[in-house]
Amino acid sequence: MKPSSESAPSSTECHARGQSGRRDFLRWTGTAVAGLSVSCDSRMRKAMLGPIGDAIDAVKLEPFASPAGKEIDLLSHAISRLTWGVTPGLYGYWRQQATSIEAAAEKFIAASVAVRDPKGLAEVARKQASRQEAIQEAVGELYDFNPRQLNFELTQAALVRAVHSPNQLYERMVAFWSDHFNIDSSKADCRWLKPYDDREVIRPHALGKFSDLLRASALSPAMLFYLDGRQNKRRKPEDKPNENYARELLELHTLGVHGGYTQQDVMEAARCLTGWTVKGKDNKLFSMGPKGLAGIGSVVFIKYNHDDGAKTVLGKTIAAGGGPKDLDALLEIVTQHPSTAQFIATKLCRHFIADEPPAAAIATTAAAFTKSSGDIPETLRALFATESFRTARGTKFKRPFHYLVSLYRALGVPTDGGMEIQRALRRMGHMPFDYPTPEGYADVGEDWMSTLLARWDFALRLGRGETTPATWKQDQFLTAAGNTTGMLQHLLGRKPTTDELTALQATPEADQLALALSLPGFQLY
Repeated sequence: MKPSSESAPSSTECHARGQSGRRDFLRWTGTAVAGLSVSCDSRMRKAMLGPIGDAIDAVKLEPFASPAGKEIDLLSHAISRLTWGVTPGLYGYWRQQATSIEAAAEKFIAASVAVRDPKGLAEVARKQASRQEAIQEAVGELYDFNPRQLNFELTQAALVRAVHSPNQLYERMVAFWSDHFNIDSSKADCRWLKPYDDREVIRPHALGKFSDLLRASALSPAMLFYLDGRQNKRRKPEDKPNENYARELLELHTLGVHGGYTQQDVMEAARCLTGWTVKGKDNKLFSMGPKGLAGIGSVVFIKYNHDDGAKTVLGKTIAAGGGPKDLDALLEIVTQHPSTAQFIATKLCRHFIADEPPAAAIATTAAAFTKSSGDIPETLRALFATESFRTARGTKFKRPFHYLVSLYRALGVPTDGGMEIQRALRRMGHMPFDYPTPEGYADVGEDWMSTLLARWDFALRLGRGETTPATWKQDQFLTAAGNTTGMLQHLLGRKPTTDELTALQATPEADQLALALSLPGFQLY
């Protein structure tokens, strides 16, 4: 890493250096992350963001159709739940795909869930964020960058994908699993390793098999640091294994706190997990063992640190002598346990249906999870077919990340995911990859009501054009929507009520869009 005393290159130098120059620029500015937003001109922004950088300087809105019913119809509801928010033209496109609204909604849901190549999606996502070069580096190379730089880029990539990616359900599930397998990017070597976890653990498996995702998370170098799995060893009978990860594996990742496990199960699970470690920046855990086992950031199994005796977890016996296979035996037991299906189904139904999801929907979703051996798309397909999902319209309160992203999407405003929106997320307490404890951010609306003032402030500045590209014009957006009523139909997914129209007409014209973006009907989805 370059010493902080060296000066960063100018914007002209940034542009002139090209591909290798951008990489140097990223390393040089690690101690001044804000420089990414202001140090380089629009040419540098385009170089870093590719087509999205071009879009920021060339916004064009075409006329689009919006929902015209008094209530939120099924298509509008499906779009709001399976994406980060409607975009100009999205509703109209899918409405044209069938003769009825219901049939159009079915096609939209089927297309959203039909993606069967999560690794391919992960590769597409990588390319979409390929201009964030630091977070694309090999695991060992990540240590060459300032952690603040990595965190900035990781958040920037998440925002850019959420706003611009056509694979919206995939991005929603990436966020869901990032919370489920939460890692605080500020702890120890997680500062360098969380980008690798996002790229190689969460994204490749977000729409795959839960068992594959669970195993990848268990052996994630970032998770081994975050929940102290790297320190879990038992060389002598009197040694006590570290139980941190084993406890969270049962309580938060699989069975749930009321899933029927005991303290003895936690202890036995911890024994199964002994021996796995990761080579960190300090390399201390390797000082007593063979040298040169692996490169920095590499996960390895050290046999003499493993408790190779017989174990019993949740009533299932794991024979002695399994070595590293004890991990797979443990994960198979917890993945197939009925409480895991129930716990995952409950969280999915809370995320997509209601803060207090109906028992019937949970049961249907859990049954699909079990029948498909934890196939995530099959589980979602069953959830989206429930009556509870189809009728719970406009009832979920957007979390801050969701709300801010939906603003950009609704207006057709591109974003580079830079400091403006990241500062807003931090003020609202919803900075991605920044939650300190393992349970992840809350998925219940009541926990986010305190952010309303900050939302109104951001909506006001966005509606006034203070934080939009110069080429985005409010009057062009209104023209594309048809008129003020059309704009509200687009934002709310239905015709506005008399009270909503009256409130808008009583507001100065310059602030009408900001008010529309602050209405309860837009805060909900």
